[in-house]
Amino acid sequence: MNQVETRKRHANMAAASTVALLMLSAASFRALPRHTAQPLDLGRRPSAGRQGGLSRQSIGSGKLVESPEATWNFAVSGDSRNCGDVVMPAIAADALKHDPAFYWHLGDLRKTSDFDEDMQHEPEHIAHPMTISDYLGAEWDDFVQNQIRPFGLLPFFVGIGNHETVPPKTREQFLIEFAPWLNAPVLEAQRLNDDGNNYHVRAYYHWIVGGVDFINLDNATPDQFDSAQLAWFEGVLARDEADPILRTVVVGMHRALPESISSGHSMNESPTGTESGRRVYADLLKTQNGAHKHVYVLACHSHYFMDGIFNTDYWRTKGGVLPGWIVGTAGAVRYKLPEGSNEARQAMTKVYGYLLATVNPSGGPGGEIRFEFHEIKEPDVPSVVVDRFKPDFVHWCFEKNTAF
Repeated sequence: MNQVETRKRHANMAAASTVALLMLSAASFRALPRHTAQPLDLGRRPSAGRQGGLSRQSIGSGKLVESPEATWNFAVSGDSRNCGDVVMPAIAADALKHDPAFYWHLGDLRKTSDFDEDMQHEPEHIAHPMTISDYLGAEWDDFVQNQIRPFGLLPFFVGIGNHETVPPKTREQFLIEFAPWLNAPVLEAQRLNDDGNNYHVRAYYHWIVGGVDFINLDNATPDQFDSAQLAWFEGVLARDEADPILRTVVVGMHRALPESISSGHSMNESPTGTESGRRVYADLLKTQNGAHKHVYVLACHSHYFMDGIFNTDYWRTKGGVLPGWIVGTAGAVRYKLPEGSNEARQAMTKVYGYLLATVNPSGGPGGEIRFEFHEIKEPDVPSVVVDRFKPDFVHWCFEKNTAF
């Protein structure tokens, strides 16, 4: 299959899922006056002075999110290289039991720097082993077919990780390959509502659902966050802080912000990352403490699970500890826990799984989100996946896919 045919297939798959997410064409949205309230709000920011909550929003396969009081779920994880073709279908099967509004992948889709073991164990590649050229030409389509497709019509948001920029891959290639997802109707609509002249698809974006702003940042390379992304992010936060209806901000990215328990494998890896990441953290503290919004920070990059990643001396003495998680548990080779992991609320390695997030859980304050790690174990892998990859390789993924 050539690249044109592959991209057409990707576009068709993305369109199928996002029709369920946003029953409004981008063209009709562009025709609306900016900030004009309409009966079907679909996550657009209300006009100044508008009273009441956001309208009902079509999310997922017919799921309606009532804003801002309804209780609803979403799922998130990242790092699905190495064994992601085995683990991600199991994540999809388990997550779909909980009727999530969407799934959010925080980056590192495939390894790129070397063969992914799951691709090597596909029957067609056992019979005819890949060259590195074969692998590089197929890896992203493999991700789409084996890791996005199991979610069916569930909306799938994709973030960029450092392995998406390992040569010969580039950020620009990522934007082209995943344009059907990065420019999904809900994201295009939000982008144009923020700025009617912004037709540029980027690896950082945001969308608003049920009184919650979900912000996906791009820190895949050491030069990020650059000045353009910081200006965009701080503009989004400023509007969030001024919006009386919006109560919650969830920020997701690949590398964790600096000075976490996982600082050795985070934005601290570069001077620009350290400086700009500290600035983003300070901005979020202001949103939490000054504007009184709920703030949650999600990352991966480190291949383990951790809850409470910012409980460090640095942040305890420089503004406060934000709620933060690392969930690099979608199939990548598992890492040893770092020094200081005992300071986290919870820390586990040699596990796979995802975070199930519940917005407005029963008994909590409005806008609160409860995050619960759902572990995926070997028996959870769908039988069709086991039949394809064979039990020995599936077992290897769960028992041997570790770096310690």
